[in-house]
Amino acid sequence: MIVITALILLALPIYAQTDEAELAKATQNPLAAMYSLPFQNNTTYGNEPYNRSQNVLNIQPVIPIGLGDKINLINRIILPVITQPSSMEDKSTTGIGDISWSAWLSPSKAGKITWGLGPVLQIPTASSSELGSSEFGIGPSFVALTMIDKWVAGIVTNNIWTFGNQKENKFLFQYFINYNLPKAWYIVSAPILTANWNAVSDQRWIVPFGGGIGKVFKIGKLPINLYAKNECYSADRHSR
Repeated sequence: MIVITALILLALPIYAQTDEAELAKATQNPLAAMYSLPFQNNTTYGNEPYNRSQNVLNIQPVIPIGLGDKINLINRIILPVITQPSSMEDKSTTGIGDISWSAWLSPSKAGKITWGLGPVLQIPTASSSELGSSEFGIGPSFVALTMIDKWVAGIVTNNIWTFGNQKENKFLFQYFINYNLPKAWYIVSAPILTANWNAVSDQRWIVPFGGGIGKVFKIGKLPINLYAKNECYSADRHSR
């Protein structure tokens, strides 16, 4: 999988005069009190049959809300726009998938470990059955990270249960490791591991691995975070 992400940052006042190097570390923190509008495009090549590509454009606005002096509510919404190749014929379906909304309560003052806890909701917005289950779901979500010198590392995890005919039970775990280089360049590894607990044991997990490189820069006063990465999957990925 080749992933290219453009992250447009509409920074809060505390970030308005921040240089690119500090902005790079802030963009790597999912709990930063910063409005942002990421567009992440994921393309998977060589899907069988017919050796075609799947494409998922995730539109991911992040909206922080201050709840007093000590707590922030970090809202992260993911709206996928999907092009899904058919498994039966040489055609593809394009539309939107189910929306995921995470709402993390997080201390506004960061410590050695910054954390957030709250619900994750699946909103049934899929435009066809090939692009999502179109079922409402809910579950817990947790995020934690630390920043040490040039390193930013952490995890994001959740589990969603749905309540429709399919009754999905699905787990997500993402670890992210960023090493910041001079001039706002950085190296990143942030694969997303998923599990379908209802699947048979040898088809339950999707486990990617890989990494990439990115840079934060400004166009005028508008900060932009752009990175590209390559991910590979375990050998039985296409059986899932």
